[in-house]
Amino acid sequence: MNMRILLSVILVSLLLQSCTQPKATGNQLAITVENNIKGAPITLGIPFPKGALNSVDHIRLLTSDGMEIPCQTTEVSTWDPIDDSIKWVWVFFFSEETTDYVLEYGKGVVPMGPKEKIISANNMRPGGGIEVNTGEISFTIDKKGDGFLDKVFLDSNNDGKYSEKELIASSPGSHRGSFFDLLDDAGVDTSKAFIHEVFREKGSGPMHSIFRIEGTYTYSREDNNISPFTIWLHTYAGKSYIKVLHTMTYTGIPDKHKIQEGEHANIATQNKKIISENTADDPGWMQPNDQIAGIGLQLKYHLDDNSLVSMPLQQGSWKKDKAPTALQEVSLDDSSVQLLQKGPAKKNPPTLRDVYLNQLDENSDGNINNDKEFQATVTLGEDDVATSQRAKGWLNVTDGKRGIGVGIRNFMKEYPKGIKVDPVNHILLGSIWPEENGPMSFERHHTAMDGGMLSNFAQGITKTTEFIYYFHDSKSDVAETMDYVVESPVAHAAPEWYTNSKVYGNMAPASSEHTEFENALQYRYQWWAYNQKNQPWYGMFNYGDGKTYYYNGHWVQWTNNEPTVDFMLWTNFMRTGDPQYFEMAQAMSRHTMDVDNVHWPKKRTYYGQINDAIDFWNFEDEPESTPYLGIGRRHAAEHWYSLLSAHVWIQGWIADYYLTGDHRALEVAKMTGDTYINRIWGEHDLRGRRLYLSVLNMVELYDATKLQKYKDELDDRVRLMLEFQERQGGNLVLDRYGYSQPYVTQGLYKYQQITGDEEVRKALLKHARWVRDVPPLNHEMESYLATISPLLLGFEFSGEQSYLDEALARAEMLKVGELPKSPDEYKTSEEYSKDLLGISNLPMSKGRFTNWQTNQGLRVFGWTHGYNIPYLLYWMDEANIK
Repeated sequence: MNMRILLSVILVSLLLQSCTQPKATGNQLAITVENNIKGAPITLGIPFPKGALNSVDHIRLLTSDGMEIPCQTTEVSTWDPIDDSIKWVWVFFFSEETTDYVLEYGKGVVPMGPKEKIISANNMRPGGGIEVNTGEISFTIDKKGDGFLDKVFLDSNNDGKYSEKELIASSPGSHRGSFFDLLDDAGVDTSKAFIHEVFREKGSGPMHSIFRIEGTYTYSREDNNISPFTIWLHTYAGKSYIKVLHTMTYTGIPDKHKIQEGEHANIATQNKKIISENTADDPGWMQPNDQIAGIGLQLKYHLDDNSLVSMPLQQGSWKKDKAPTALQEVSLDDSSVQLLQKGPAKKNPPTLRDVYLNQLDENSDGNINNDKEFQATVTLGEDDVATSQRAKGWLNVTDGKRGIGVGIRNFMKEYPKGIKVDPVNHILLGSIWPEENGPMSFERHHTAMDGGMLSNFAQGITKTTEFIYYFHDSKSDVAETMDYVVESPVAHAAPEWYTNSKVYGNMAPASSEHTEFENALQYRYQWWAYNQKNQPWYGMFNYGDGKTYYYNGHWVQWTNNEPTVDFMLWTNFMRTGDPQYFEMAQAMSRHTMDVDNVHWPKKRTYYGQINDAIDFWNFEDEPESTPYLGIGRRHAAEHWYSLLSAHVWIQGWIADYYLTGDHRALEVAKMTGDTYINRIWGEHDLRGRRLYLSVLNMVELYDATKLQKYKDELDDRVRLMLEFQERQGGNLVLDRYGYSQPYVTQGLYKYQQITGDEEVRKALLKHARWVRDVPPLNHEMESYLATISPLLLGFEFSGEQSYLDEALARAEMLKVGELPKSPDEYKTSEEYSKDLLGISNLPMSKGRFTNWQTNQGLRVFGWTHGYNIPYLLYWMDEANIK
């Protein structure tokens, strides 16, 4: 009898297991969620090899023990035009307690449906807006509202309905739901927000829906230009929190210099009116004009009086990302409670000449006492309640029954930031730029030439800030929910999955097989990360970027992404699975698409959602966009000092779009692609590195969008490259631009990969033969080492050993030994730099500053290391070379 009972128990157990652990029916790949938080919303961008997946309807997600969980899948890109199988997919899910998952895919895979669904309506009429019901909250955003959330209801009694008693937040009125206030000599000009369009974005579905809200800030004084803004609002089924990404655009006049008529020679679209750069005697360059007074999002909260406000302050040094926190609580009376994060004030960015001649003053960038200049304060009215060096970045207000939490990502790294509760007016304000910090100005620090120019291109800079809003019934999980954004988890597949997918060619995952080459990569990325934190390269308009050159103990010139630094970081994340590089790559992509690009003046896009025909003619009468829309800023002492006709890289933005679902990345990439189509520089735009870089950019843009207009432009530019190769003896690269080899190899290789164009394959092989036999030395090691990538393609296409042998011979000087310490053991950059130089095999320059050395930044590193070593290691493994 006991045995029969035991067998019955085992049988029931097996039956239950078969119900909860579905039998595998397809191919599987492992997924890891780093820094996992149970319940966190996860968007995983995942590539698939050509021919491996034909429909996103055949994907499901399992926990590591085989339990299926709901997921939402989106087709992002395919292998068209050469193959119609899926190339990139977004998989959305809510994380479980486990960090390990299995993605199952294939023809026989049938996913389960979601238990809860978002219900939403988008009324695009002039008086419309959106209504969204997640099952936990319901909210509206009205086109004629106040520029942000107009009404938010929390289903406190869980009856699935929303009554007026359940109203938890509303707009503050006066078109001030979001704002961007300016300050000039006439005083503060407060803005009003008006919404024009609301769209559902790609990736929206029953579990996760994304809305894009486009609007304009207007001002009362005619001398202040209107300012466009965009809000991406992420909603989640069965959840009462939302994620908000707000993009502001600075449209002010940055300084008081005498404006000349015409264009700078570096970016001229004509030759009749050229601006003189000889205006160093104009003091207006260094006098601020339109300054940022304050930017933020605000709500009127509907909670009982005598509420409690809580916020965590991190203990110890501002350098500690994972420092313990102490929760500071303040009872509301009639005084405002504010959490404010400040950092070092603006410093004078030195030029390379300043550093070379040791002409640095006390206010020069780098000469700061960071431990005193980073400060987080909690104030009640005028009184300081608590202080530390760093706040975690969120605040919660509750009346004991209901509450609202607000968090801001990179609260300290993108300082200044603030969150404020005003109990008199019941306002909850999240500040992108707090007015209490003092204004942000964009005047120049000096009148020295920079990048061959004396100018100020701050107008048209943007900045995107990420928020989380949590409407709750005084639950105890506020801190955990805030971390969904403040310390968001990072999901990824195994490095081998990314490399084996071949979406970025033949690249090897990181391994311990070739330590001297791998060290050459990882040590430089670690060096960059060390300086980003310790210099620090922080601040609202700086974070993500880093300096280019290290000389005499000082860093100079912001990199401004040359040569697609963010893509190198994305590549390293895919090769290693290290979430540190995910954070660095995403920060760099967001910085460079925002700050290092020209976004305004920009004419609205015409959508035609209004029935009256006059709507189009009114649109036609609007001012035209600047011809420079979408072009990049040159590396310089300050981000907005210099532009150049070939200084924008979108490859990393597209990777950001694929890997994270960042819609803004593709939006800005399209803006740059449209500028290529306009050909504002005539034939100049179709020659030299401008041509090579445009092909690299356009092939990525076309692959992501499949839009014919980009394919037509891309085809024409590829044809020109092949035509010019014939007049250059077989060399695809004009001798002036030898360092541009990776642009050519990355761009044309991907073009050949997705089109199968045989002429391009032949051209790349011919080019490999040229650089093997006639190596370029026009920029010394910058050009010489950049030829490793075309040599590897020569080996891939021909199988001729001479190409691989030559690549290995040139790469020999890239090898480095072991550092005596780990990065966190170094007390100073000087000490760290000395050890890096001690293990270097790179030659010094014959007559100039050695900008490719091991202790430099990531600019020249891209040409010498970043776009060579991962591909070299692949072929070394294939050839079993130890």
